Amino acid sequence: MTYPKKTRIVWLMPALLGSTLPGLVHAQSTTDETATDLSPLVVSATRNRSVAGKTPQKVTVITREQIEQQLAITSDRGQILGNLIPGYSPSRQKLSNTGETFRGRDALFLVDGVPQSNPMRDADRDSYTIDLDMVERIEVIHGASAEHGLGATGGIINFVTKRAEGGGVNHQVSSQLTFDDELDSEGFGHKLGYQLNAQQGNWDFFGGVTHQKRGIFRDGNGRNIGIDPIQGETQDSTSYDLFAKLGYWIDDNQNLVFSINRFELEGDNDYVRVSGDRAAGIPTSAERGTPNGEAPYNEAMTTQLAYHHADWFGNELDAKVYHQRFRAQFGPHPTAYPYQDEAGNTLYDQSRTRSDKLGAKFTLSRDGLFNDRLALATGVDLLQDETVQELTQTGRTYSPEATLNSAAAFLQGELRLADPLTLHAGVRQEWAELDVASYSTLDRDTSVENDLVAVGGGKPTFNETLFNIGLVYQATDWAQLFANYSQGFGMPDVGRVLRGVEDPGQDVDTLVDLSPIVTDNREVGARFDWGDYGLELSYFESDSDLGQRIEADDQGNYRVERERTEIRGVEISGDMRLNDTHDLQLSYAHTEGKSDTDGDDRVDTKLTGRNMAPDTLRLGWSAAWNDALSSHLQASHYFDRSYSANSDLEFDGYTLVDASLAYQLPVGRATFGIENLTDEQYITYYSQAGVVNDDLFFAGRGRTFTLGYQLDF
Repeated sequence: MTYPKKTRIVWLMPALLGSTLPGLVHAQSTTDETATDLSPLVVSATRNRSVAGKTPQKVTVITREQIEQQLAITSDRGQILGNLIPGYSPSRQKLSNTGETFRGRDALFLVDGVPQSNPMRDADRDSYTIDLDMVERIEVIHGASAEHGLGATGGIINFVTKRAEGGGVNHQVSSQLTFDDELDSEGFGHKLGYQLNAQQGNWDFFGGVTHQKRGIFRDGNGRNIGIDPIQGETQDSTSYDLFAKLGYWIDDNQNLVFSINRFELEGDNDYVRVSGDRAAGIPTSAERGTPNGEAPYNEAMTTQLAYHHADWFGNELDAKVYHQRFRAQFGPHPTAYPYQDEAGNTLYDQSRTRSDKLGAKFTLSRDGLFNDRLALATGVDLLQDETVQELTQTGRTYSPEATLNSAAAFLQGELRLADPLTLHAGVRQEWAELDVASYSTLDRDTSVENDLVAVGGGKPTFNETLFNIGLVYQATDWAQLFANYSQGFGMPDVGRVLRGVEDPGQDVDTLVDLSPIVTDNREVGARFDWGDYGLELSYFESDSDLGQRIEADDQGNYRVERERTEIRGVEISGDMRLNDTHDLQLSYAHTEGKSDTDGDDRVDTKLTGRNMAPDTLRLGWSAAWNDALSSHLQASHYFDRSYSANSDLEFDGYTLVDASLAYQLPVGRATFGIENLTDEQYITYYSQAGVVNDDLFFAGRGRTFTLGYQLDF
């Protein structure tokens, strides 16, 4: 990996900055691998390792218990995140998470701090890179953040993986069977899993493997749900995940951890699409058949080596190097990249995105400075991202290869001004260079003449200084106020921009659509903790002078629109512990946004379901009836929404109810979950509010049962 000379200097900054921190009282905090007590819970997604409930912006920590409650009902990644994160869009119930936004913008997905998102050519598959069976908790930072670099204009979702614990050698086997009301073989699915947890001397190990086969999905009327042959499916698919984490303790303060995760999900290609009729309210369906081309799939392999020193000259040091190999294949497109076979027949190619990331993160932190009033964290992040979108059948290049070299240095501080008031502030300096050779756009449609455009290469550079500042005021023992201003930094979908150039005579250095996205996030809120009752309120504004809006045409092709966007929203979440056995949960999220589509510097066009989530109210009830039996009941109501007067998009809301039971058997533990308990017939949010297309007019999944069993020994 090579960088300009000025960026190479930042490799030395952790040591230089670390030497300037006075040798005062050091308060040790824990890392993911060393933690044995998560109360108070340290949020590792924050670079200064903030404590949950004391941050100047909204943070949600999803526990393993909550993850298991959801997995007992569904394995749909988007649905689980939507059920647990206020402000996250409803699931598309597809392999693609296009339209699944967070506070109206993109979320940066991480696995143990390693970026999974691919902003250079966003395949919208970044939530499907690890099986949730391998995840201990999910840390969510709401709103724009630059703490982990580019991509988090809407927030951060960090999957923290499991680690060895408990001592000795422990095993876990699990199985699930999924079926619907039809009770036929086509709708059946199953999942098998195994986990090994071992500790011996200075070594510890956690490993797991899962294999899942999904059948066809049915809607509330018992009809097959339509196949998306281009973007890909989770129904009628097979996936597996192989995860391993090996740790070695050098001494009481130092440890090394190597981890690797290999995830793959591929369609089985057993069904073809039957087009729906949006005007008549008939959803797209599927029937047995052999689709053209190869099945869409996701492949992701993430490796990292992490080093932690709890007392390096009185400081805490975290360092990691990582690599991610990501492949996303799409199905044949009926109007794009045609080619002739040997017999002269017109065939349609299919694309595959290849992305390889190599990076490093160094963080040096110290607490207890100035009479235990100041905590500082500083460090350097380095990243090289090489991405290309190619056509698999003919070897042509769809989006040209682009290499992003970036480096960033940051300083984050927490100053306790007085007993009730804490100031959080930080700065991050980003340097980035995009390298693209000269290329020609691809002829997408044989009916269009002169569609090939030559584009000159270039190496545009970007230099952004990003700030955050926030206050936390502990008004009383039970009331806390917070306010925050933070900036997020991201690249537009570079691949879509490059492949979509239509005017000749342009070069990469001067393409305005490649300018970075800088998002300003302002937030005020309050937290209340009355022991058995808790409530958090948050109001936010998210603005960008040159944002990104993805526009879809009636053929399902997407293009990037760079426009000023303004988003406003409110999030409310609360919980109530009625007694030792019954808990209630509530959340409400309202988000609205507009963009400047005519260039008059006024936002006047409502953002659609492609960008915004509907207003959502969620209620949950968890109960432990005795030592063996527990239950969970949840309901989500999505409110109606209309868009600009000239829009063909409209959303008719719906309500979904899910339930699950868990029972501790004499040997093992059984679970039984019901998704869409009332068998509601509905059209998914994105199909109603994101795109007008008969082929993409999908119904949501009807009543579905999941029976599970888990044995620990």
